[in-house]
Amino acid sequence: MSKQLLQVENLTVSVEEKEILHGVNLIVRAGETHVLMGPNGAGKSTLGNALMGDPRYKVTGGRIVFDGRDLTAEAADVRSKAGMFMSFQTPLEVPGLTLGNFIRTASEQRTGQRIKIWAFRKEMKRAMEMLEMNPDWMDRDLNVGFSGGEKKKAEILQLLMLKPSFAILDETDSGLDVDAVRTVSEGIREYQKDKNVSLLIITHSTRILEALHVDAVHVLVQGAAAASGGPELVDEINARGFEDFQKK
Repeated sequence: MSKQLLQVENLTVSVEEKEILHGVNLIVRAGETHVLMGPNGAGKSTLGNALMGDPRYKVTGGRIVFDGRDLTAEAADVRSKAGMFMSFQTPLEVPGLTLGNFIRTASEQRTGQRIKIWAFRKEMKRAMEMLEMNPDWMDRDLNVGFSGGEKKKAEILQLLMLKPSFAILDETDSGLDVDAVRTVSEGIREYQKDKNVSLLIITHSTRILEALHVDAVHVLVQGAAAASGGPELVDEINARGFEDFQKK
């Protein structure tokens, strides 16, 4: 059995004094892809942001252990350097900072090593072509003027270039057309080829899951776990929605 990469123990999280998550437990092992589903407002994104250390989300109970290290009280940059990554629902635009420089700087911060520009740009160009992105975009300001689909592709590009050991993808398929979902899925599959990395895919849709290998599915309702199971749980949700889970 592969090693335990992430352990979430009885996690409670509040936002502006309101408790959103109520004792959530989760174990993810190296090489596994987990899916977190649930209706709107269930707390899915709250869990992702709490795992990444967003200071707006206050952990009031439980703990987050990553790769054997308790990161519950650590800042987001510490978690990132430890190997955690999150792709956001609505990526920010950053004028004055190019996409290429952003990813190269983030890579150097993560590894603590300088990266040769020529080799970096060659690798990035290869990844961009796989994601059907114009290589010239690496010299464009980060997400400035990008469409919604282009921003999501830029997030997957960061995933491929930064090579985190654990990635949280929050509604990556939201707002994407069929072709963009296919391209993004190809990027995620490329990331999954490394059997030492793990994924937590947060979604209320199942389109992006159709082309991906999934090990476990968890349903979150009103900030608490309502069900966990294998990939067959996706078919159950497609057939009946979340109503049955909300009644439990």
